[in-house]
Amino acid sequence: MSSIHFSNFQMDEGTDYFLYIGELKNYGLNHFLTEALARYYNRKFEFIAIVPDVLEQYNYDNLIVINPLVESSGGECLEKMTCRINANDFMAAVSKSRQIRSLIQQILRRQPNLYLYMYESLSEMTLDEIPGVSILGPDKHVAQKTNSKTFQLTQLADIVPTVEFQICNGYHDLIRTTDSLWQEWPDGIFVSKEYSAAGINSTVALCKEDIENKFLDQDVPYLISRFLPHSLDPTVLAVVANEDEIFIAGVADQRIENGNRFTGSTFPTTASPDQIRLLKAYTKKVGAWLARQGYQGIFGCDYIITHDDEIRFLEINARKQGTTLEFCCTLEQEIPLNAPNLPELEFYAVTEGGFPANTREIVSHSKALHWGTFNYKIHEPVTTQSYIPQEVEERTAFKKVADKKLKKDFLILEHIGSDFVIAQGSFIGRIVALGHDHESVAQGIRQGCKTIELTFTKHIPTETVNAG
Repeated sequence: MSSIHFSNFQMDEGTDYFLYIGELKNYGLNHFLTEALARYYNRKFEFIAIVPDVLEQYNYDNLIVINPLVESSGGECLEKMTCRINANDFMAAVSKSRQIRSLIQQILRRQPNLYLYMYESLSEMTLDEIPGVSILGPDKHVAQKTNSKTFQLTQLADIVPTVEFQICNGYHDLIRTTDSLWQEWPDGIFVSKEYSAAGINSTVALCKEDIENKFLDQDVPYLISRFLPHSLDPTVLAVVANEDEIFIAGVADQRIENGNRFTGSTFPTTASPDQIRLLKAYTKKVGAWLARQGYQGIFGCDYIITHDDEIRFLEINARKQGTTLEFCCTLEQEIPLNAPNLPELEFYAVTEGGFPANTREIVSHSKALHWGTFNYKIHEPVTTQSYIPQEVEERTAFKKVADKKLKKDFLILEHIGSDFVIAQGSFIGRIVALGHDHESVAQGIRQGCKTIELTFTKHIPTETVNAG
């Protein structure tokens, strides 16, 4: 059973609650959902957020931190080490927590039912088996099926233009198949396990050794696809309610390193108007397919635009994207007052199977709002020696820049804090930059990176120091 690492929640009388379960970076989404539920039920709503993020400080209300990696098997505290846990293990820990189950019973004594709101619907979440508790999001079993990369491409190959791909049944089939393709696909072969995100469980291979150094599992399916040189990596965020109702939130450009490693996005896309039109049309076709699978809620589609200006579909993320909050903040500035935002649209999609009558997509970017995100990932072990105060007013910053009260701004979010040892490949913080053109955004990202870099130094192991 996982114990509570941090808690500061309190419940007010006359208020209904829902539980958010996911990473801290999406904490701000809950404010949008709180407002939507209050409008729909005509009573006050608040939320309690259950997150895995182990930080030095928490400038957030109603927070519970659960992370079984904080304690080693022997009970030694590791809270000053990197404690990034995968989503499946986190959901399993939350589901098994006696404290969380006790909290749920406490809430259900105050209100007849309880919503669980999650970044991603995962089968390891079992709290919805408690009577009166339901997931406000896509069905978790449907989400798991539709997140399979092999299932997606097999099903969508005749619906949207995809990259060339093959499915390999196990490691030996993977090696045998790729051996026959190196000359035919000279720019590289993208290799991925069935479930992969943000570069995990995938690589762009240029030779057999690249595959041997990355993958060991013998009896799992592998997806291989032809790596195509390309100029853009656009991503489209959307919500599906049914086959005929798919809401497009917008199109952003992903920043991809080494062919498969996502580090952030910029908005609006630099794709041409015709390309944007096609990206949205393809995403609506994908959304209709998702609806036929039983999926309702927020999803994203990733594409590439080749040097020949051809659009190729890559994958669906059958969950919220990392920039869902930024799209919410953008929509709030561009759509009519009281028109539903993304969490409200997901609520209607799941509970009523359709969108409300006042749903409006962005017609034109009248506020000329530009933004970019950057996930600062560590490439060698470091030690942090200072902290950056927690920023929680991302929504306010968007409004100030949109209203031209600020020309540009950048925020550093979820900085881990001081005196932490951060392992190679882990995140130390996230940057969101705002402006009225792409250069202002790029400037903000650069400044944010420099600010983060002032907080850490290369890690020298204790045994090395003692030996000296």
